[in-house]
Amino acid sequence: MVFPQNKRDTTKQVGDVAEDAALQYLQARGLRLLERNYRTPGRGGGEIDLIMRTPDGTTVFVEVRQRRSASHGGAAASVGAVKQRRIIFAARHYLLRWREPPPCRFDVVSVEPAGMEWLQAAFEAG
Repeated sequence: MVFPQNKRDTTKQVGDVAEDAALQYLQARGLRLLERNYRTPGRGGGEIDLIMRTPDGTTVFVEVRQRRSASHGGAAASVGAVKQRRIIFAARHYLLRWREPPPCRFDVVSVEPAGMEWLQAAFEAG
């Protein structure tokens, strides 16, 4: 689907292409982009690939993952507990700007050779 064209493509370049594809996919389904690559200040913080808004006003924190094959569980399986904690940390930081936070959820868009899969409410902030 969205894989390096040559050996010189960096992980960042490949990731950016996957994020572009995921963004177009979500926008085609009615979501609106609020922010891209949101990072908390300082070391050890978190990063969110896409922050989107649904037509009903839900803020969606999206992690985009790409894998060449599903042999190790696929792209979605690579969003483990540590990655989830970092995304949740960044989401909480992002929401500090709101007087009253909107409804939120955490989604994963999995980009694999077989296509793209959108996992809504893939994990919770628990």
